[in-house]
Order: sequence, then C-alpha cells, then structure tokens
Amino acid sequence: MIERMTTRDRFDVREVSPAVVVALVGVVLALLIARLPLPLAAGLVLGTAGVLITLVYPLFGLGVALLLGPFGALESIVFGPTLLDSGQIALLLTLAAWIGGGLARRRLRVPASPFNLPWLLFVFVALLSLLDAYSIVLGLVELLKWLEMGLIVWLILDLTANPSRPPSGVASAARLVLAMLLLAGLVQAFIGIWQFGLRDTGPEHFMILGRFYRAYGTFEQPNPFGGYMNLVALPALGLLLGLVVAQIERRRAKSPAQPGDWSRLWLPFAAVGAGAASLAVVLSWSRGAWLGFLAGAAVLALFSTRRVLLGLAVMVGAVVVLGSGVAFGAAAGFGPALALTERLSGFGEEFTLGDARGVDINDANYAVIERLAHWQAATGMARDDLWSGVGFGNYPAAYGDYALINFPDALGHAHNYYLNLLAEVGAPGLLAYGVFWLFIVAQTIRVARRAAWPERGVVVGLLAAWAALAVHHLVDKLYVNNIYVHLGVMFGLLQLLAWPGFRVGSGDGRPIENMATTDW
Repeated sequence: MIERMTTRDRFDVREVSPAVVVALVGVVLALLIARLPLPLAAGLVLGTAGVLITLVYPLFGLGVALLLGPFGALESIVFGPTLLDSGQIALLLTLAAWIGGGLARRRLRVPASPFNLPWLLFVFVALLSLLDAYSIVLGLVELLKWLEMGLIVWLILDLTANPSRPPSGVASAARLVLAMLLLAGLVQAFIGIWQFGLRDTGPEHFMILGRFYRAYGTFEQPNPFGGYMNLVALPALGLLLGLVVAQIERRRAKSPAQPGDWSRLWLPFAAVGAGAASLAVVLSWSRGAWLGFLAGAAVLALFSTRRVLLGLAVMVGAVVVLGSGVAFGAAAGFGPALALTERLSGFGEEFTLGDARGVDINDANYAVIERLAHWQAATGMARDDLWSGVGFGNYPAAYGDYALINFPDALGHAHNYYLNLLAEVGAPGLLAYGVFWLFIVAQTIRVARRAAWPERGVVVGLLAAWAALAVHHLVDKLYVNNIYVHLGVMFGLLQLLAWPGFRVGSGDGRPIENMATTDW
C-alpha cells in the first residue's frame, strides 16, 4: 500500500508551470536585491529593465546612449580611465540588439541611403592612412567613432523607414528622434546653468567675472560643452521657428488641425530647449562656441524665409540689432555686455599668425599661443606627409617629433580640426572629409527647400548646427566625449526627413505640393 502511494504521488518537474518557476526566481532575486545598498539595488533594477527594453525596442537604448554619452568625461575622472564609458556600453548594447533582432528575423539589411557613399569614402581614406601610422590602436579608436556614426544612421533608417512603414509612421519616428536629441541636450544645459549661477564652488581656473564659474556640464571642459550645446540650441531654435510659422500659416488659411499634426506640447518644449541651450552656450564662455552660434544663427535667419533676398535682409537686420544692443550695453557699462565685448575683442588682440616660437608668452595670451603652437606642429606633420598623413587619430603620437620647446605636451589634437585632419590623413583625407560635409550640407538645403513648416524649421536648425560645427572646428575638435554619437543621431534624423517615402510636412498624408504654403 505504501509502495503504491509513493509511486502515484511522485513529483514530476515537467508538470511545474513555467509561470511558477519565473515567480520563484523573481522572489529569490527580490530577496537578494533587498539585501543590497539602495543605490546599488536601484541601479541593478533599472539597468536590468533598460537592457530588456533595449532588446525589444533598440531606439530606447539609443536614447539612453544619448543621455549617458556626455557623462563619459566625468566618469573617467570619478572612476578612472576605462575602456568603455556608460554611453558607449549603452550604444554597443543597442547596436547588438538591433543586429541580433535582424538576424533572428532573418532580415538584416543595409539601408539604401545617399549618406552611405560619402561616409564610406572618408572611412576608407582614413583606414588607408593607418598603413604607416605611429599607432594602429589610436587610429582604430578614432575610426570607431565614424563607424558608430554610420551604424547609428543605418539603425535609425532600418527601424523607422522601411518600405512597409507608412509616411505618418516615419514622421512620428522623426519626432521621436528629435525629442531624444533635445532631451539629452536639456540635461546638460540645466547642469551648465546650475554650475554657472547656482553653485558656490568650482574649478578655480574656470572662474570669471570674479564670482561665476564657466559652464562645462559633464564634459569637464567649457569648450566642447559649448560646442555640444550649439548642436542642441540651433535645432531647437529651428523647431521653435517652424512651429510658430506653421501656426501662423494655419491661422491665415483658417484650416483646422489635422491628424498627425504636431502636439501643442511641442511649442513649450521647443521654447525651453532653445532658451536653456542658448543660455548654456553663452555661459560656457567659449569664444569658439560663441562664433559657431553666431554663424548658425546667421544661417537660421537666412533660411527663415523661402525668399533669398528676404532672408538676407532678416540676417542683416538681426546682426545689426544684436551688434547694436551689445555695443550700447558695453558703452553704458552694462556688466554682461561689457564682459562679452572684452572677451571677443581680447581674442583679436592676442591672435596673430606666424611662428609661435618668437612670441612672448604671458598669462593673457597663453591659451591663444598654445593653440598656435599646436597648429604649427600640425603644419609640420602635413609638410612631411602631405599625401598619407601620420595616421588617423595619431596627432598626439606624432606631436613629440614636432612640438615647440615651450609646449612639449600634446593636447590630444591640434585645436583646428582641419589642420588636424591634414596632419593625420593628408590632403586626400581632408578632401574626402570636405566631400562628406558638402554632401550633408547640400542634402540639408535640398530637403529644406521642399519641406513645409514646421519640418522645414527642423531641417534649417540642422543646417545651422552644421555651420556652427564648421566654424567651431577652426579652433577646436568636437569629435570627443561621445558628441559623435549625438551627431550620428542628427545624421539619422536628416536621412529620415530626406527619405523618399516621407512627405515632409504632410502630417495627414497629403502630398506637400497640395498643401497651402506662404512665402515665409
């Protein structure tokens, strides 16, 4: 009798429901996590949730990479130099999720895009420069940045602009990508504003005006922070312009809101983003960022209308008003205006082209002469290796052979990206880089011409950002601290707006030619 009962009641693990197993595992994990310190437990839970969401929805991981990317410089100070920062880890996880999902569905494809050819051309020329480089590792690290930018573009296009997706879906995806860019920038803008005006302590060498500290976000340096803020402020200003003009057009035409139109929440979001990021550019106290912002603002004014002459008039008028306001404020002794004019005019007095070895160095001109010394080293590298360069990313490795006596330490780059490229990849590489950016600018202008508001404002904001980047690169290098991840997403947004199936400005699906337009 006992034998029969034992046989009949024997436990069979196969009869256990999977839900029960998952519940038991969850209880055990919860008990283990409860014993951990609260910050570690919260990080573990949020990190696990983020990984799972990224595996299902890679665009979420891309947004996390945008948020975490600018924290790389801070992490290197807090935790010491590491192979990968949190932004890179999030990006690599996102790319792995995207590629893995494509392999699982047996649908891994390279999206056809006009972006591919100029991008691959520059990557190929940069790769060739490593054949005789000082350091292959440095070259591959720099090359990885450009590979990531291209992969980000492919990821965005593959997930959002496939042939089966309707135009309204592509428009929604473009808005999502834009929102991710602006949110990531807003976090840094608020940190910079707090550093300038609300914090009582900071790096002594960042102190200005006797009591404030230059804004630097989590970049740990004001100059790249200011350059990054330009890439946020100008698209936000473009979006704000586009939303305002679209609202004016709708009221003129007395047309009701259509399905797929931009939500009313976008207007205050764009206003806050434009105001905070623009203020952060000013508070960075970076002359390179200021010059870039002015160039971008000029482009924004020029393309604010569909008539070239009217755009020129708007641009000239804005320059006159702004210049007159600053000059009047300085003449009246208004502190901020006076400080701005002194900062900009001081650069002109300190800056002189020529041999930096014969210049008397003092506290006032040290920063400018240091840049000139690095420019001079870059020209020496280019003179010796005009066609092949010293190797992509190898400027700091080669610097010791060309350094001036008073400036023996390489700063990582030449503080002029065009000279930096000429030194590293030679004349062919600089030409390939120019071709790449000429294509990006031409494509942006072409999309702007056919776009309706408010999408036209977004495109013009991108064009203004390209101008700011080009000008700032005259005195710095901005492919640092994961700014290239932000740029990759901006390139992806441009390709979405240029996608043939995306009827720009037609939220309700109507062809753009049939939409009411004005001469704005």
